[in-house]
Amino acid sequence: MNNWIDTVLFDHSSLQAVIVVALICALGMMLGKVKVAGVSLGVTFVFFIGIIAGHLGLSIDPAMLSYAQDFGLVLFVYALGLQVGPGFFSSLAHGGVKLNMLGLGLVVAGLAVAVVLSFVTPVSLPDMMGVLCGACTNTPALGAVQQTLDQMGVPSDTPALGCAVTYPLGVVGVIVAIVLMRKMFVRSSDIVAAPMHEIPKPKITEFEVTNTGLVGKHIGEVAKMFHCHFVISRHWRNGTVSIPTSTSQLQLHDRILVVSSPEDVERLHVIFGEENATDWNASGIDWNAVDRQLVSRQFIVTRRQLNGKTLGSLRLRNLYGVNISRVYRSGVPLLAAPDLRLQFGDKIIVVGEQKAIDKIEPLIGNTVGTLNEPNLFAVFIGIVFGMALGAVPFHFPGVGMPVRLGLAGGPIIMGILVGTFGPRLHMVTYTTASANLMLRSLGLSLFLACLGLGAGANFFAAVFRAEGLMWIGLGVLLTIVPVVIVGFIATRMMKIDFGSVTGMLCGSMANPMALDYANTTLPGDRPSVAYATVYPLSMFARVILVQIVILLIL
Repeated sequence: MNNWIDTVLFDHSSLQAVIVVALICALGMMLGKVKVAGVSLGVTFVFFIGIIAGHLGLSIDPAMLSYAQDFGLVLFVYALGLQVGPGFFSSLAHGGVKLNMLGLGLVVAGLAVAVVLSFVTPVSLPDMMGVLCGACTNTPALGAVQQTLDQMGVPSDTPALGCAVTYPLGVVGVIVAIVLMRKMFVRSSDIVAAPMHEIPKPKITEFEVTNTGLVGKHIGEVAKMFHCHFVISRHWRNGTVSIPTSTSQLQLHDRILVVSSPEDVERLHVIFGEENATDWNASGIDWNAVDRQLVSRQFIVTRRQLNGKTLGSLRLRNLYGVNISRVYRSGVPLLAAPDLRLQFGDKIIVVGEQKAIDKIEPLIGNTVGTLNEPNLFAVFIGIVFGMALGAVPFHFPGVGMPVRLGLAGGPIIMGILVGTFGPRLHMVTYTTASANLMLRSLGLSLFLACLGLGAGANFFAAVFRAEGLMWIGLGVLLTIVPVVIVGFIATRMMKIDFGSVTGMLCGSMANPMALDYANTTLPGDRPSVAYATVYPLSMFARVILVQIVILLIL
């Protein structure tokens, strides 16, 4: 019996490594569901179970520990980038620059406080930089600190110990700061459920053609004349409804149903004429009853050949006499403009005669079961290129060593790029929400379990001494105070919604565990999108700035 226990728990082997890591993850996930004062730590509890396991003497082969920890981190950040990729660049255009400026402000504020504390406390600047790296849960920055100190001939061991001591409280500190902000100065109106990257929903408006200048002109001519994106989904003349094409002519008193962006409605009113007061955007409209001669059907794009193709290139109006009036992507309605590129998994609303509708169904695919098939090529090839990108050295004037994006920065940037531009290269990047969540949770659990297991052996010995206790106090200060101050500025002074603020804070603090807590307690995907928006720049800036500070002050 004792030999069996030694085999599965203590004797280093691949079997023992899998059992120990899986046991830590299972216990952490189970205890993470327990709520204290209405707050549960979720997957973050895996980290603390790992510390306890390491303290009790459990360990695994160092090479396996390093591999599982790094692979878990890469899997988590890449899946996160893949999830937010489709909305990443639109988020930059809708507040992303502001979020990045706030993230950089948080990085600079934390670094400035650390420098001041190194002068007013007995803690040296190298040790303070280690404490700061732990408080910000930024191990790439710690690596940069150690490399800089080694090149300067300064001992680099104690910064690593300071990081290990303050790292756990850095994880929890951001969560505590989020809880404090939510209770102190966040109103219910600051919590927005809609996706951060949601663009204005297309609006359906009915017009009667009263502009005499349009009489006899083709719809295609009108679109070119005014350079305005709109889709005419239905055309009524003398009580008969039809699907218009680019060659359909307009006459006085024709009624047309136009789908456009809300901001273009007033412009279209000037172009076409009188606007009908009927609310065509209300839910529950029976479009088949409205059309009578026409049928409105919903299809799902599951034909791989359509991935990345524009709507205009399909020529559905001219070839089949049908019209795509709306496109839904991840629940977000998009204007069905000719230059819109379809993606695998898009839902499209098609209007036309029943015979024509039946003909195009095989062209679209509409095989729901296909969506459940895993598209792992995009995952593995993206990880390969992400790791390669993370290893690229960047040289800066005045900094004597190259700076790299590392295991976390490279994969998340590549995930964003693959999620955004993959369909244009006809790469199927679609994954169900549950599959993406599974990848992220699995990766984060592996990362936390191994991180805690590696730090657990010397953790309590370092904590319960005078210097360790001082490090902990300074780490708490460096974590909570800048986060709360920047969070207050963002929510109360700049009026940014709380979900985006929490994601920005988690990203600038390089804290995926706090992001997981935010995702479980806040609706929508705003925290994840904001995290991915600020993480690359904030992480890169922190790695560079800690090196510059050491080079300038020491």
